[in-house]
Amino acid sequence: MMLTTTHLLALMPILLVCATALVVMLGIAWQRHHTAVAVVTVAGLSLALLSLIAVWGLAPLATPMLAIDGLSLFAATLILMAALACTALGHAYLAHHQGPREEFYLLLLCATAGGMVLAASTHLATLFLGLELLSMPLYGMLAYTYRERRSLEAGIKYLVLSAAATATLLFGMALLYAETGRLDFAGLTASLAGSPGVWSLAGAGLMLAGLGFKLSVVPFHLWTPDVYEGGPGPAATFLATASKVAVFVVLLRLMLAAPVFGEGWLHGVLAVMAVLTMLVGNLLALTQANLKRLLGYSSIAHFGYLLTALVIGEGLAVEASGIYLVVYLCTTLAAFGVVTLVSSPYHGEDAAVLHHYRGLFWRRPYLTAVLTVALLSLAGIPFTAGFIGKFYIIALGVEAGRWWLVGGVIAGSAIGLFYYLRVMVTLYLTEAGMQRRDAPANWGMSAGGIVVLGMAVLIVVLGIYPAPMIDWVQALGMTATG
Repeated sequence: MMLTTTHLLALMPILLVCATALVVMLGIAWQRHHTAVAVVTVAGLSLALLSLIAVWGLAPLATPMLAIDGLSLFAATLILMAALACTALGHAYLAHHQGPREEFYLLLLCATAGGMVLAASTHLATLFLGLELLSMPLYGMLAYTYRERRSLEAGIKYLVLSAAATATLLFGMALLYAETGRLDFAGLTASLAGSPGVWSLAGAGLMLAGLGFKLSVVPFHLWTPDVYEGGPGPAATFLATASKVAVFVVLLRLMLAAPVFGEGWLHGVLAVMAVLTMLVGNLLALTQANLKRLLGYSSIAHFGYLLTALVIGEGLAVEASGIYLVVYLCTTLAAFGVVTLVSSPYHGEDAAVLHHYRGLFWRRPYLTAVLTVALLSLAGIPFTAGFIGKFYIIALGVEAGRWWLVGGVIAGSAIGLFYYLRVMVTLYLTEAGMQRRDAPANWGMSAGGIVVLGMAVLIVVLGIYPAPMIDWVQALGMTATG
């Protein structure tokens, strides 16, 4: 297949992110300037985001290893939004960092490019390359404040466990190739159209395990709270948003393209994983006195809800997944953004222990309002975007008659309501005599402050008037091109 100018234009968002990474790298080599590097990063990511408008007119379009279609455009939009938010949060966070700061943005740009490649993959080779380009910079981002023991521990834990997951994924790919002789999704679909063999099922199962680790689904979830707790706020935010979106989209693409992932015993395993992920994530969050760990377990539970859409795989499953991902992204950016802002003016570990937030309302009422809105959305309370996402998932389960999955979503949401309310009550208690943490007085004027305020407004607006979000997901079509 010959690549044309049209293909080059369709790949422009990825190319712009890569070009920005090169400019940042050369700029660091020439002269270090924290704010200038952050501005260049924001400019490059913004150009890539704007270029998606032009690319929309070219979709759907397939290259030998990548697809520019509804799914990839949707994922690229969310990944770039998350990267922009993390850049804004990172600028204030790293202002007092003792050591080099500019390389953080280079790592973030590389991870963003990897996520976009991963979401657009239609070939096992680009799937692997995109996943590694996404994961490897995250090792450095999580361990960036390496003088703190927990940050270094988070980076090493993610490195070791991610390497094991990657080996599992590669072994699964090798088994699929041994059975079919194909690496492209279209070829795999054609080869596995009949009754898949034992090696194909084993390969698909190993690939599911490898991707399940990246999504933190049970039983591959144990790394999540430790890594979220130890990683710097902006890095944990990127891991919880952009990274998860990219991996979920490629898993969705695999489920749509290759029947072996959505049929037989693998389908049953995925259904059991969905229910366990919902319940285990919420139950383990009940005992947490650390806000970052609590949000880590919460993210596990939310991807359990998303797996419900993958298990059903028909009707509005793809649309429901898209809407839930938008809601999850906005809410998680708001929640982690508040943690990052409260942590920003201090040296040492992030403000994560709940007693740090006791009485925050009496010191920073608007920041408390942002975190309250985010927690209400995570709980799925009406008039927040989280309610719309939960409604879609439950409606999908009811329409398909999967009552036990619906029961799992409702039970998980009921458990989650308890620990979200516990955090909210802490915010409004009188100030304790113990150590407290606080955001800067001018937090609302910083780029990170504008981001979290914007996310809070978006959560409320989409909760009251979700039509634009629904129309956008429907307009993209959320279709997969082989």
